Amino acid sequence: MSLEKITIPDLGDSADVEVIEVLVSPGDEIQENDSLLVLETDKAAMEIPAASAGVIKEVLVKVGDTVSQGHEIIVLESISAGSDSDDTSKESVNTETNVEAESSSKKVEEVEPPVEEQKNQSVDSTETSVVDIVIPDLGADDAVEVIDVLVSIGDEVNVDDGLLTLETDKAAMDVPAPFSGKITDIKVKVGDKVITGAVIMLAETSADVSAESKQEAKPKQASADVAASSSPVIQAVSPPQQASQQTSQQAIGPKDNSEVYAGPAVRKFARELGVDLTQVAGTGTKSRILKEDVQAFVKTTIQGGGASSSSGAAFALPQIKDIDFSQFGEIEEIEMSKLHQLTSRNMSQNWLTVPHVTQFEEADVTDLEDFRAAQKALAEKKGLKLSPLPFIVKACAQALTEFPQFNVSIHSSGSKLIQKKYVNIGVAVATPAGLMVPVVKDADQKSVWDITAEITELSQKAKDRKLTKEDMAGGCFTVSSLGNIGGAGFTPIVNAPEVAILGVSKTTVKPVWMNNEFVPRKMLPFSLSYDHRAVNGVDGGLFCQYLNQLLSDIRLMVL
Repeated sequence: MSLEKITIPDLGDSADVEVIEVLVSPGDEIQENDSLLVLETDKAAMEIPAASAGVIKEVLVKVGDTVSQGHEIIVLESISAGSDSDDTSKESVNTETNVEAESSSKKVEEVEPPVEEQKNQSVDSTETSVVDIVIPDLGADDAVEVIDVLVSIGDEVNVDDGLLTLETDKAAMDVPAPFSGKITDIKVKVGDKVITGAVIMLAETSADVSAESKQEAKPKQASADVAASSSPVIQAVSPPQQASQQTSQQAIGPKDNSEVYAGPAVRKFARELGVDLTQVAGTGTKSRILKEDVQAFVKTTIQGGGASSSSGAAFALPQIKDIDFSQFGEIEEIEMSKLHQLTSRNMSQNWLTVPHVTQFEEADVTDLEDFRAAQKALAEKKGLKLSPLPFIVKACAQALTEFPQFNVSIHSSGSKLIQKKYVNIGVAVATPAGLMVPVVKDADQKSVWDITAEITELSQKAKDRKLTKEDMAGGCFTVSSLGNIGGAGFTPIVNAPEVAILGVSKTTVKPVWMNNEFVPRKMLPFSLSYDHRAVNGVDGGLFCQYLNQLLSDIRLMVL
C-alpha cells in the first residue's frame, strides 16, 4: 500500500468554489469513481470522484472551505493489486475491511476452498476460484424484476454472454457475464426483484481473473451495511418480510426523494426549496436530476405551471380527491405495473402539453383487400401472415416523405423544429403488461414483406417482454390499429416528441355511389391526430387525402 494525496481536478472556468458536502470519513474504504465530496460552482453542484480505490486516511477539507484546481483534499492509502496476499501479516487493515472480508467469505463458504488454498490460488494463476457476479449499475435505485434466467448451473459462459434478463421501466435488458467461467450457483429466479450490486450468480474462473473481478464487481455498499448483514444476496433477492415490503414499494414507483436519481447536493438544494424530486424531470446522464432541473421546476411552478402530484405532469391542475369507495360496496386495490404507471404518466403529459387536432377519413380498401387475399399462399410459403397493417405502415412512411412537416419534433425552446431525415414508424402493441410501441426502422426503404416480418418479430418480443430500448427508440410517427376489435373511429393521443399519430379502425362494407349506382365497397376508417404547433389544418387534410389515395390504389406506392 502507498499514501497518495487526491487533489481537485480541472474545474474549467470555475475557481475558488465552495465545499458544500463531504461524503467520506477517515477509515472509509472506497472504490474507483466513488464520490468524495460535493462542490458548488457558479452554475451547478458537482461531485469529485475518486481516481483509485483505497482507504481514506485523512480528509483535508471541511464544509464551507473554498478550493481551486490542484488543492489537496484527501490523503488516500491506495490498494495495490497484490496487497491482499503481500500484507496479510500486517495489522494496518481497518475494521471495516475485515468485516467486509468476513461477509464475502460467508457468501461463498460452501463453494470456496479453505483459506490456505485460496492463498495458493492467488500465487498460481492456473488455479480456479469462485467469484460473485453482481448486477451492474442500473442508473437508478429502483428494484427491477428478473423475467428470464438464460443460464443453468454447470454452463460455461464467455465474456458478455447473457446471464439473465431484467425488465426496467421502459424495456428489457440482458445482464452480460463480466468474465469467462463456469456457473456454479444461481441466486435468483424469475420473478425476483434485484438492485444494483445484488449477487445473482457464482462462477468458477481463473485466479487472476477472480482477483480482478472481485475488486470490480463488489457491490457499492457502505461499510455499515456490510457489517449489519453477512448476506447481501438474501437482502437483495430473498429479503425478510419487512425488506420485501420495502422492495415492493420501490418496484411500484418513487414514493419519496430517496428513490430518485440525484446527487446529495441536489437533494439538499431540493429540501431547502421544499421541492418533491419525484416530480422533477432529470436532464443529466441516465436522467440524473441536476441543480438546474430543480431551478427550472421551481421557476415553472412560480409562473403557474406547478406539478400535479397525481399525474406527474408539469401543470397546476386540481387534484382528484380519493374517495372511500368501500362505503358503497366491496372493493379491491390493484397495484399498477411499472409499465402501466409509465404509460399513465406519459399519456397525461402528452394530452396536457400537446394541442391535439384530430381529422377523420375513410379509405376504399376493396382493391387492397382483394390483393392481400391473393397473396395468402405466398405469405404462407414465407411463414408470414399478411394483414392490412404492413400496407398502412408502408403508406404512412411514403406520406411522411411527401409531407416532411409531419416528420419533425419541436425543440424544447419552442423556437425551432428538428427535421428528421429518416423515416421510422412506431406500431402500438397491446400486451398483458401494458401498451408498448416498438419501432420499424427505415420503413420507407423496406418492402411490405420486410415490414410484415419485422412487425411480427417485434410484436412477439413485446408479448414476451423482450423488447429492448433500441427496439422502442427513434420513432417519427406512430400507427395505432384497433381494426381487429372494431369501432368506427377514435382519437389517438400523439406520442410526443412525435407530432402525429394515425388511429386505424375496423374495415366495414358500405354502399358507395359509383358509376350512377350504389356498389358495396370495403371502407377503412382512420383518424389522424397531430400537434397543432407543428402541423396546420390544411396540411393535416392533405396528409389524410394522400394516405387515402395510397390505400385505395396501392399501385401508387411503387411510383
